[in-house]
Amino acid sequence: MTPPREACLNGIHDMGGMHGFGPVVAEEGEPVFHEPWEGRVLAMTALALAAGIANGDAFRHAIERLDPVAYLSAGYYGRWLAALGRLLVEAGVVGADELRARVPGLERAWGPVGSASAPGGRSGENAGVGFARRVDHPTRFATGQAVVVRNVHPAGHTRLPGYVRGKRGVVARVHGAFVYPDTNAHGQGEQPQYVYGVGFSARELWGEAAEAPATVHVDLFEPHLEPA
Repeated sequence: MTPPREACLNGIHDMGGMHGFGPVVAEEGEPVFHEPWEGRVLAMTALALAAGIANGDAFRHAIERLDPVAYLSAGYYGRWLAALGRLLVEAGVVGADELRARVPGLERAWGPVGSASAPGGRSGENAGVGFARRVDHPTRFATGQAVVVRNVHPAGHTRLPGYVRGKRGVVARVHGAFVYPDTNAHGQGEQPQYVYGVGFSARELWGEAAEAPATVHVDLFEPHLEPA
């Protein structure tokens, strides 16, 4: 049994290419942590992943499953804390009632924390260190080849950004094979796939209003691509 798959990359977290959020303002002299609790959340998350509670892809998916309002208002480490709480409940490490008792207003701020179930993608399933893997088959695409990004909307976690779906680009680089997040997040194994750096013209992505000479490069997994 795997965690719920009620969210996908079509959620509020997929902000690539979106308008209306204002400029990115760099904070001068920004500290590593704004509050002490942020450092503790980072440490707790690292320990939980190292202990095999979940893998990094499952952790990302837990963040994606936050209520949209909570996602936009919780802040960076607030999202981490909410995702960690959800994963701990789903792994049966703590009970949902226990977590609610310890964190008043939890579900009002973050949405339902879920119930205990066997988590998908425990880190103990990983076949090696890091994310690069060897596969025994050749690449499907080559540098300079025109490709089209599949216009798909899968349930669950995916690393396919919404703003490139259905767009035509050219393979600029073949990176090698890596753990496939779309399966690894849900306990379906690493299933390594080749990754390609694909170049898209800005006008292909955003129309005639975009800068004509600009090119945007996006790293995409092989299952997300088709020959042009």
